[in-house]
Amino acid sequence: MSFRLGFHAASAGTLEKTAESAAAQGANAYQIFSSSPRMWHAPPPDKTQSQLLERARTKLGLTPLVIHANYLINLCSADSGIRAKSIAAFRGEVDRAIVLGAEYLVVHPGSSKDIGMEEAIRLGAAGLIEATQGLSSQRLQILLENSAGQGSAVGCRLEEIAELRQRSQTHVSIGIGYCLDTCHLFSAGFPIHLEEGLQRTLELAEALLRLDNVPVIHTNDSKTPLGSHVDRHDNIGQGQIGLDAFGRIINCPQLRDKVFILETPSEDDGHLRDMAALRGLRKAG
Repeated sequence: MSFRLGFHAASAGTLEKTAESAAAQGANAYQIFSSSPRMWHAPPPDKTQSQLLERARTKLGLTPLVIHANYLINLCSADSGIRAKSIAAFRGEVDRAIVLGAEYLVVHPGSSKDIGMEEAIRLGAAGLIEATQGLSSQRLQILLENSAGQGSAVGCRLEEIAELRQRSQTHVSIGIGYCLDTCHLFSAGFPIHLEEGLQRTLELAEALLRLDNVPVIHTNDSKTPLGSHVDRHDNIGQGQIGLDAFGRIINCPQLRDKVFILETPSEDDGHLRDMAALRGLRKAG
């Protein structure tokens, strides 16, 4: 499989134009929001636009399409109002991802504020089950993303997202896997900037998640130090993780076939520079 590398693409007006814009900037995979990331409600996608998107992606070799769920969703919330809106919003995300033909839908599990982690995971699993009731897809996979542990975010420990999947997968007719974010791992205390630390992290991920269940890597440097529990992305090689570490990450045998998606700052052609840096680090074979 070729090196699949892309970034979170800003809207270019239509779904088709956004795909064309991503490809024009050198991406062969990409991520989008299917609606505003800070609004609870969104209309269904236009079917004609969905067909044009599929045609464009096929023509441009742009695959997979990763959709990131909106930031308001908190499936782990014990607040009845937020919980109801989160479940409805996530169902809308799943519906749109299926219509758009996306391969992956990434979601932040949510927050354990005021209720404790065990209860948050129980509620999160129940929320996933309720939001996807009656929906199925052979193409789409839901990916639970690890967190930096900022505040009371679920997913700072890999055990948390593993348990969330374990409690929900048998009740959901859509595959559930994981998306690992390099910045989040580092900020959560995983020393992936060191060769030995990366290997220990991958061994733990294999034991808890199985790396076959991790198709997408959010590839971000970190503005904040190891174990800071602060989620601040930086451009590749400009943060605390460092360029050498990303060379090891993208060439690691356990990760070579993953899809690498940048969510780094895009100002001053940041994505172009970051993709060039990663391609320069990638070894043949």
